[in-house]
Amino acid sequence: MTASPNLLQTAIDQAFTDLRETREAFQPQLAPREVGFVTNVSTGIVTVSGLPNVGFEELVKFPGNLLGIAFNVDEDEIGVVLLGDYQDLHAGDEVERTGRVMDVAVGNGLLGRVIDPLGNPLDGKGPVYADHRMPVERSAPPIMDRDPVVVPLQTGLKVVDALIPVGRGQRELILGDRQTGKTAIAIDSILNQRGQNVICVYCAIGQRASAVAKVVAKLGQEGAMEYTVVVVVEGNAAPGLVYVTPYAATSIAEYFMEKGRDVLIVYDDLTQHARAYREISLLLRRPPGREAFPGDIFYIHSRMLERSTHLIKERGGGSLTALPVIETTAQDISAYIPTNLISITDGQIYLSPTLFQLGILPAVDVGKSVSRVGGAAQRPAYRAVAGHLKLDYSQFEELETFAKFGTRLDESTRKIIDHGQHIRACLKQPESQPVSMVEQITVLLALTTGLFDRVPIDKVNEAEKALHDAIASIPAEVVNRLTSAEKLSNGDRKTILDLGTRTLLPFQPAPETKSEPKPEPKSESKTESKPASEAKP
Repeated sequence: MTASPNLLQTAIDQAFTDLRETREAFQPQLAPREVGFVTNVSTGIVTVSGLPNVGFEELVKFPGNLLGIAFNVDEDEIGVVLLGDYQDLHAGDEVERTGRVMDVAVGNGLLGRVIDPLGNPLDGKGPVYADHRMPVERSAPPIMDRDPVVVPLQTGLKVVDALIPVGRGQRELILGDRQTGKTAIAIDSILNQRGQNVICVYCAIGQRASAVAKVVAKLGQEGAMEYTVVVVVEGNAAPGLVYVTPYAATSIAEYFMEKGRDVLIVYDDLTQHARAYREISLLLRRPPGREAFPGDIFYIHSRMLERSTHLIKERGGGSLTALPVIETTAQDISAYIPTNLISITDGQIYLSPTLFQLGILPAVDVGKSVSRVGGAAQRPAYRAVAGHLKLDYSQFEELETFAKFGTRLDESTRKIIDHGQHIRACLKQPESQPVSMVEQITVLLALTTGLFDRVPIDKVNEAEKALHDAIASIPAEVVNRLTSAEKLSNGDRKTILDLGTRTLLPFQPAPETKSEPKPEPKSESKTESKPASEAKP
């Protein structure tokens, strides 16, 4: 069937009419495009000339979609930090302004994903779907938009939750030498947020790919990837990419905080971040200071950690809790970067290599660890149980040092040392086995009232497991009161103590029964001596 010539001619005329109207309506717009050229290429750094209007921290674009950040803005040239591989970049290549700062994709589509700071997926699960994008550098919330830190963030670690409590909106530093369990504490804290309505962001900075893969696999096995975003930059990446990674992770976490959610972010670790910034600064010929770090090294961490807070209800009531990790050398916490971060954060958890070698895990040195929020971030029931625990443990550690010299101890000192040894045994905890708040309250109440003191040290672990199993028999209304903001009543205390007494009784040695002394039998070999008057002459 063929169309009639009239219909075909009409269609052609209409098409030409549309083209003519479109051509007449088109008004070309000239947009200025500022282009410069590369003058010098160095390790992760390039010098660019011909961009007189570029702004500080503005993104610039190189051939091959390579991006960079304008870091040094001088009169004649700018120093650009590259955000990717630069092997194919040469002097004379064109550089174009983008007119925007670096941003990162944010949204619920990032949950369960492993990405780099540019938003590229690293888990092989396809593209990342984001709601929108946010700049990586943002101002911290003003003071008037912040609420006090009063809600606890349970890490699941007894030694941390009892002695160094962390609140939602707090910044708690984790520091220690290599291989002392810093990452393990952070990962256990993420695992314990399952079912707590807390979003987690794990930021791996400059680590080996195998170590990050191990962490991601553990999070996946424990079901924690459902509420976790992993932002990764490897150790062999460009220093500029390492530098922007924690800022990108913070923006991702802030998106959820501004939606009214509670968020936990882990920076693992900021030592690599500080070294990357030192490398960038030295390559850009900025003057070195203490330990060759530039003078603004404090500012790069403070402006990032100040974004962690607890917002008021008018701003959604969300919170962002930060657990930055820092690595010390030879237990030197007075080095430049550790002291900077100690002064920025609201407390620190110090891990001792000596305790780690003795098998006391987590290897938390209670004497050097502190939480500047303290009991304000604990539930009233928990605070009533763990109130004197840190003092008792500190007294034990001090007396234990003197006891090593073989000093004769009185009975009261011996009881303090024995009680402290039981505290240390109860605070030990295997990796990846977080303990709930109700279990912690039950164990700590039995510990502080002396129920564990009658259990031999070698049976404390077994007795604690039995107490955990017996917690299922606690009435539901008592459990609800323990996890709420109510105080610990005398009835609830008695219920827990009765349970602890019954459970720990089989692990206590039977009391020794004192037997009556038997009369000594008379010896038949000895003859009684006769009086002198009866003696024969």
